[in-house]
Amino acid sequence: MNSPRFFVDDDTRELIAGREFALPPSAAHHAANVLRLRAGDALTLFTGRGGEFAATLVAVDRRHVKAQVDTFLAIERESAISVTLVQSLAANDPMDIALRKAVELGATAIQPVETERSARWPGGDRGAHRLARWRQIAVAACEQCGRNRVPEVQEAIRWSDWLAKRDVVRAGIVLSPSGARSLAELPRPSGGIDVAVGAEGGFTDAEIAAATAAGVVAVRLGPRVVRTETAGVAALAAIHALWGDFR
Repeated sequence: MNSPRFFVDDDTRELIAGREFALPPSAAHHAANVLRLRAGDALTLFTGRGGEFAATLVAVDRRHVKAQVDTFLAIERESAISVTLVQSLAANDPMDIALRKAVELGATAIQPVETERSARWPGGDRGAHRLARWRQIAVAACEQCGRNRVPEVQEAIRWSDWLAKRDVVRAGIVLSPSGARSLAELPRPSGGIDVAVGAEGGFTDAEIAAATAAGVVAVRLGPRVVRTETAGVAALAAIHALWGDFR
């Protein structure tokens, strides 16, 4: 059985083999009160910057949880192909699902965008709270799936602004039921690829036209219309089957 994994934002670089490390409060609570781990249990720590640390719990009580850092393991589980999910804003549950599954399927980054039919980006404190929640979802997904590098979840921007700033060297697709091409018809991207997913009402014709004018290819995912939280998952899985991790 794999040992439980915990993300620690170790800015002080205290994770050193042979040294004891106090888990941060949220990780300590989860270890002691949710998983009910005890001294002597094995666990894995990672900072999100690559690699992981094998560790052993040495003290567990109500006030603190300490682990002995045993060794650093230069293990990476990143995808061979860099994918940025460009996800139109959706209601809380579908958006959370889309982000979590994208991280599990190896997305390198997630760029939320506001489109004509999407949910609105609240900005201010509410926007900051939502962004913090999404970033925590990315961390939790990495803990679950074994990734040691946490993908960047960027602040939401308008669709037109993303089209204007995107790296035109990267391949890009926009998912559309009326897309003239399928993923299987496209060549393997030489670098990374951006995957744009519409909101619950999809992209408008004008948004698709703006994307194709910017060099983004309109692609269909078969004859059925899927939900916004399904589309990104389906596209990422297809990309891995064609060119990436599933081969």
